[in-house]
Amino acid sequence: MTERTSRNAGGGRTAIVIGGGIGGLAAAIALRRCGWHVEVLERAAAFGEIGAGLSLWPNGVRALDALGVGEQLRERALTETEGGIRDVTGRWLSRTDVQELGRRYGPVVAVHRAHLLEILRAALPAAALRTDTEVTAVEADGPQVEVRHSAGTSRGDLLVGADGIHSVVRRSLWPGHPAPRYAGYTAWRVIVDTGRPPTSGGETWGRGERMGIVPLADGTTYLFGAANAPEGQRGPDGELAEMRRRFDGWHAPIPELLAAASEDAVMRHDIYDLPPLRTFVHGATALLGDAAHAMTPDLGQGANQALEDAVTLATMLSAHPAIETALTAYDHDRRTRTRMIARRSRRIGKVAQWSWTPAAAARDLVLRLSPSASMLKALDPALAWTPPEPSPRPS
Repeated sequence: MTERTSRNAGGGRTAIVIGGGIGGLAAAIALRRCGWHVEVLERAAAFGEIGAGLSLWPNGVRALDALGVGEQLRERALTETEGGIRDVTGRWLSRTDVQELGRRYGPVVAVHRAHLLEILRAALPAAALRTDTEVTAVEADGPQVEVRHSAGTSRGDLLVGADGIHSVVRRSLWPGHPAPRYAGYTAWRVIVDTGRPPTSGGETWGRGERMGIVPLADGTTYLFGAANAPEGQRGPDGELAEMRRRFDGWHAPIPELLAAASEDAVMRHDIYDLPPLRTFVHGATALLGDAAHAMTPDLGQGANQALEDAVTLATMLSAHPAIETALTAYDHDRRTRTRMIARRSRRIGKVAQWSWTPAAAARDLVLRLSPSASMLKALDPALAWTPPEPSPRPS
């Protein structure tokens, strides 16, 4: 069978991106920067997300630089000046040498997710963005990809499935793949404004429970908690009451932050990841971000990996004139890397959520005795990524 080239009869190249989150918008920017016409279909009524912060590691920041929006990010983000892991009394178990991390790889920055989405959205023309558009079916085996949705039908040369862990694209074109699996713990996320942002962040590990603090550039604080719980369980008196019940006795400033939180700002989500796919591509379709490799948040790499995906996808499409050849190169590059990171993230999550007291005490001791240099070395496989250089192959 002859491979499709990336040019249609009109001389242009058209990509349909399903999903308007971080990965989908980043993919649209990357594709437009190398000459594609792009249409982004988003199910929600507006592009954006409330109530959550995000740590962008140096690899994610490099990806945003490659997309041309790195400076806009830095204007709205806060460089993290302290990190590590404490116990519930506030004693440090492990401290991250952020100065050395920054010297080796670049800074870690914290940003409100909504602000990052605003930056990405502003880099795209309004005409390329379609909200309130629910995809009902995809067809990727004809001469063009075809997407049927609530506003009609879209056709293009390339389909990018960036529609999250419950991806319609993945369910349609990978029908036999196992469903996302519950990681065994649930999570809360909330933005808090106390008027006095904390001077430091980091995580606190307890017994089957965790809490994280991330100061943001606008003076607010992103607070996230995690706890072992049956899938689907919810707080009987509301989620803020559940957070306070679990974490109010922990070290300062956790009780103060919880006291300042409001119930309607708290989001709760059970944590899932995706069993590894055998391939991220199908014909002229590529999966990206959580649709391809949803991972637990324990390495903080989910959004960073989606940004890497977007940059790599566009690079491969620029390097190879045939779409299928470009997507094969994308799949080879991204599947190996994201599988490694997802596996490490899941392993860290299991250890962090240990609830048996002797095991958790041994974990804490190991953390206290481990040198900071070993922690940085463990991060190297994730943080050392740089955008790939185009290297055309015969097609």
